[in-house]
Order: sequence, then structure tokens, then C-alpha cells
Amino acid sequence: MKFRNRYMVMEIFLDPNNDIGKEDPIIVTSYNVTKAVKDSILLNFGECGLATTMGSFSVTYVNPITKLCIMRVSRETFQNVWAAITMVRIIGNCPVTFNLLDSTGSLKVLKSTALKCDEGKFEQYKQLVGDNKLTAETTQKMQNSFEKIKFLN
Repeated sequence: MKFRNRYMVMEIFLDPNNDIGKEDPIIVTSYNVTKAVKDSILLNFGECGLATTMGSFSVTYVNPITKLCIMRVSRETFQNVWAAITMVRIIGNCPVTFNLLDSTGSLKVLKSTALKCDEGKFEQYKQLVGDNKLTAETTQKMQNSFEKIKFLN
């Protein structure tokens, strides 16, 4: 029997009251996203719910610039994880909201969707920041992120 996964492409909105020109209040990493989701699963579904979910749950990709993340979860526990994610309200001490962009069972479709979303969000970021303030380091980080998505497995 083949083990089946679901993949979720999500965007994270940080502190909606934050002024646009300000620095982000927290750097989004796979560690703090994983911790926030695990805490939500534990709070809402208990230890048994956490134990059944953690066998396959992982945050496989997080882009701190565009705030896009990819999560993998088993098909059986997908709805519980999704419900728990909708109840996450803070990461660290920063208010957040998750938005599910796509859910798929195919890695090929996941890569295509995630790449398209990340490229679009980076274009928005460039317009927001302005091309003259965009550093070569940021552009290189984004190129590395695009490559990371292409080689997900």
C-alpha cells in the first residue's frame, strides 16, 4: 500500500495592523510555523490528535520574503490539520492569518502552483519595495527559493 500525502500551499499574513513600510515583526521560519501548528493541533484535538497527525506532518518550504509556505500531511489527517491551521492566531508574539492557496496530492502540481504563487508574490514585493531598494542579496535569496521549490520531493 502506498502512503498518500496532501500538500497545502499557504500564504501567511503577518500583523494586519503593521504599517506597510515597517520591518516585519517576526521572521517566518519552518520551525516557528511548525510549532504554531502543532500547538494548535494539541489545543484543539488533544494529544491523540497530535500523535496521529505528527507521523506525516512537515513544513517542507517557507519563504520569509513572500511569506509562502508548503506543508505536507497524510490524507487521513488533512482536514484536522487544515482546521487547526485556521485557528492559529499568533506566531511568536505576532498576530498572523493563514490563507490556503491550493491543496493537492500531486508533487508535480504542487511545484507548478507554488512556483507560480511565489513568483507572483515576489513581483508584488518588488513593486512594494521599489526596484531601487531591492538588493542583490534579496534577489539571490528568491532565486534560491525558486530552485528549492523545483527540487522538492
